[in-house]
Amino acid sequence: MAIEWILAFVSLGVFAGFMAGLLGIGGGGIMVPMLTSIFVAQGISPDYVVHLALGTSMTSIMMTSLSSLRVHHAKGGVLWPIVKVMAPWLIIGSFAATFVAARISGYALAVFFAIFMSYIGIKMLRPKKAIVAESRNPRKLELAAVGTGVGAISALVSIGGGTLTVPYLSWRNITLKYAIGTSAAIGLPISLAGASGYLLNAQPQLDLPYTVGLVYLPGVVLISAASFFTARIGAKLAHKLPVNTLRKIFAILLILLSLKMLWYVL
Repeated sequence: MAIEWILAFVSLGVFAGFMAGLLGIGGGGIMVPMLTSIFVAQGISPDYVVHLALGTSMTSIMMTSLSSLRVHHAKGGVLWPIVKVMAPWLIIGSFAATFVAARISGYALAVFFAIFMSYIGIKMLRPKKAIVAESRNPRKLELAAVGTGVGAISALVSIGGGTLTVPYLSWRNITLKYAIGTSAAIGLPISLAGASGYLLNAQPQLDLPYTVGLVYLPGVVLISAASFFTARIGAKLAHKLPVNTLRKIFAILLILLSLKMLWYVL
């Protein structure tokens, strides 16, 4: 692999890992558009760049999720009873959605990703409303339904689920510290199931060395190695840096990157 691609993957891992640990929302929103740009520059067909970006990003998120999880668990920020109930449904939703993604056109995936991430970005820019919750302890049936949906959407846009679970848990009157920590734990089963599904969904027309299914392994190794360390740094600084200001900047970046990715596949 040329040195410029090595530097590109490592730099992407550094930034995505740090933001994932800091904001608790996973690095897929950054990685998928940037990986799409990298694969286009490498000459991969536009028909498959989004699929490959989703699979590579989802597999890379495993290490980011594990690193962030360890920090939040050490700080006592993970509500394990909620994770235990949601985990099986997260796995089912995430794994099943990868087979759907593999059969959807790259253009359709890019449109869905751009709309979803732009929506998330706009929500992050708007002032937060007061939380109104019916109870502090969601029922198991509710957690199962939410887990399945979160897992499926997460696999389709390659995120760790934080953009969905943090608002949900906050709505259930769970403080932000526990919402972010629990979201970090939830990201691990999502990424494991999603990565497994993308590894199994081979595309015969995709001609790229060291690719298994829809996952580019060298990219995964380089991104994971970098993000493993920076995710821990981001998680430790979550209560020291001006997170609200950074969140707004990150929201604008999400929107711009999503639109850029959509432009690549038009």
